[in-house]
Amino acid sequence: MKYIILEDEKLASERLKKLVLAARPDFQWVLTLDSVESAVISLPALTVDLVFMDIQLADGNSFDIFDQIKLDVPIIFTTAYDEYALKAFKANSVDYLLKPIDPEELEKAIVKFEKHAHKGNDQVDGLLKALQPKGKERFVVKVGEHLKTVETRDIQLIYSHDKATYLFTKEGRKFLVDYTLDKVESLLGADQFFRISRKFIVNLSCIKDIIAFTNSRLEIVISGFEEEQVIVARERVTEFKAWLDR
Repeated sequence: MKYIILEDEKLASERLKKLVLAARPDFQWVLTLDSVESAVISLPALTVDLVFMDIQLADGNSFDIFDQIKLDVPIIFTTAYDEYALKAFKANSVDYLLKPIDPEELEKAIVKFEKHAHKGNDQVDGLLKALQPKGKERFVVKVGEHLKTVETRDIQLIYSHDKATYLFTKEGRKFLVDYTLDKVESLLGADQFFRISRKFIVNLSCIKDIIAFTNSRLEIVISGFEEEQVIVARERVTEFKAWLDR
């Protein structure tokens, strides 16, 4: 988490940095601003997660900042005055700390901020997941003179052989499809299928076993598939493991 301090008293800003460092060593201080003018100039160009903001500054009241720029970043107000509390909570405030800042009160404020940030991330992740394509649900294949559909969930493996692309199903049957392997990859949901090499795409739920293979590669065991070994290309091993462990 990156944060900035808006404070015109040097001793106060240095003490706040020390308190934040003690509470959250992983938080990264970016800079300290000391006036309304510097905040109006600098804040729009900064990408930070949190602002610690004093209210009484050398050149005015920090609420003047909101009249000049849009500021969506969460704010923890730090002030020696309690009469601004209501106004502060209308200004995207996470908490309102009175000086001298108590370490326990600072901890509570940071916890509130972290919950706020976590909730926001969950909402974004949920939205992205909802917007993410679910992938093709079935493929039409030709069997003799007939057409039939193969449900994507029933496909264990998709592979290429002699410039043709085949689906290998849970029933142990293979079907030719009129797509390249690259095209099939683009049609499938990335949460369930993974391209392990130039030749193979595997279904996560159909991996029977994973075995260490030569040259830091991995062998995938797919039930009933015996035409050839299903090998994870060396350059894809790290990404494949991350996909498994997501």
